Amino acid sequence: MEWEFAILDMLQEMHHPVLTKIMAFVTMLGEAGWFWILLGVILLCTKRFRKCGVAVLLALVLDFLLANVILKPLVARPRPCWINDTVELLVRVPKDYSFPSGHTMASFAAAGALLLTEKKLGICSLVLAFLMGISRLYFYVHFPTDVLAGMVLGLLCGFAGVFLMKKLMKKG
Repeated sequence: MEWEFAILDMLQEMHHPVLTKIMAFVTMLGEAGWFWILLGVILLCTKRFRKCGVAVLLALVLDFLLANVILKPLVARPRPCWINDTVELLVRVPKDYSFPSGHTMASFAAAGALLLTEKKLGICSLVLAFLMGISRLYFYVHFPTDVLAGMVLGLLCGFAGVFLMKKLMKKG
């Protein structure tokens, strides 16, 4: 865990007002997964992207169940800002546990589903998902391993969402 605090502390030294505004915007997009949910609903409402929207929304449901219902309570890992409360937080202090990063996991779940269904959208989404993970480190609310786990588990949820969408669409 010491190496994780070293990375977080290094990022604290990189704070700059412009970068902080960018990271705050990126983190805000991930609050409760609203951006990804909205994107999934919009895609669902268009005939051309309907399968993509179904895959994204299924991926987000899987993500929510795995991250928020199973892993966060099971692992119960304290957040870095709870352990080292000397760091001035520039975002509100989250009340749930740290592992895995929910912002990151939801972002990679949606991006993974998008990558397999609409490659161009998927690539853009992966960039945003990566920035989402970095923003969570930048704001000292997650450990690097929380973000890495969120990336991997999110992508798995994204791929599973596409798999389920294909199964459901065959039946319908």
